[in-house]
Amino acid sequence: MGRPGSRPAPGRPKAACGPLGGQRPHEVGSVGARLTHGRAVWLMVCVTLMWATAGVVTRHLEHARSFDVTFWRSFFTLVSLLVILPLWQGRAVFAKLRRGGRELWISGACWSVMFTAFMVALTLTSVANVLVTMALGPLLTALGARIFIGHRLPARTWAAIVVAGLGIGWMYGTQLGEGQLLGTLVALCVPLAGACNWTVVQHAHAKGHDIDLVPAVLIGAAISSLVTLPLAWPFQANAHDLGLLAFLGLFQLAIPCVLSVLCARVLKAPEVALLALLEVIFGIALAWLGAGEEPEPSVLTGGALFIGALVFNELLSLRERRDASRQAVTAGL
Repeated sequence: MGRPGSRPAPGRPKAACGPLGGQRPHEVGSVGARLTHGRAVWLMVCVTLMWATAGVVTRHLEHARSFDVTFWRSFFTLVSLLVILPLWQGRAVFAKLRRGGRELWISGACWSVMFTAFMVALTLTSVANVLVTMALGPLLTALGARIFIGHRLPARTWAAIVVAGLGIGWMYGTQLGEGQLLGTLVALCVPLAGACNWTVVQHAHAKGHDIDLVPAVLIGAAISSLVTLPLAWPFQANAHDLGLLAFLGLFQLAIPCVLSVLCARVLKAPEVALLALLEVIFGIALAWLGAGEEPEPSVLTGGALFIGALVFNELLSLRERRDASRQAVTAGL
């Protein structure tokens, strides 16, 4: 589950904690200040590898299913963040919860949808289906920004949206009657909630109110835990399952949340979006090698078409930014 950057179109909503883009927080400490660009790239690669462990770990659960899985992962994420965030940002993080306003809690609700839908989808369909569907986030975010905020999209982004739509349509169409469509549709809730989240953040920013998404992630984990608790009862997870779910809560979500925020202080939004795509590759490979879950050919074909369009869009965006930076430097000479 889920996905930082300074602009809505290509930034991945998951990146603030992980499934998901987000906004750079105002306080990251001296570690972020010392992080070089090269180290930030490698750190972001490690973050995507940590995100990618969700699928293979879930496949090794013995008794936990559906909402049981979701509750424990969200619960352990909540506990981990309650320890990590005060150590990282001090007690000010709790003051942010009180002062955050409506937008912060809307963002938290979006995170809860992402957390819940991601884990439920993993219990209903293949890891490859879930990850490729989640990668729709940047393009859905771009559409949301165009419709609700009025951000203009370049022609390359519209072209990427069309090509990506064809790839996803091919993947979905081949799943009709195969029993996996429900899981893929549940997974679709992740990028939809992420797009909603980012739109709310950008709308608040336009009004002069910046949302720190780190406390929002904490709220999302709390809401997800509370909502799924009655649905998960009676618990089925044994000690083996609880150990794996604790790993997901801490190492697959909470720690990457903090690390991705540090990376976002150094890397440009297109760079973060491109590196975040490694989660799809790592996740499918880990599930294949570690759990014997071979992806369907339709998923590989549709996913390759979609991700290729997204990579093309991000590379052009990165080149445009670098050209603009060079022109600004030249004009200042």
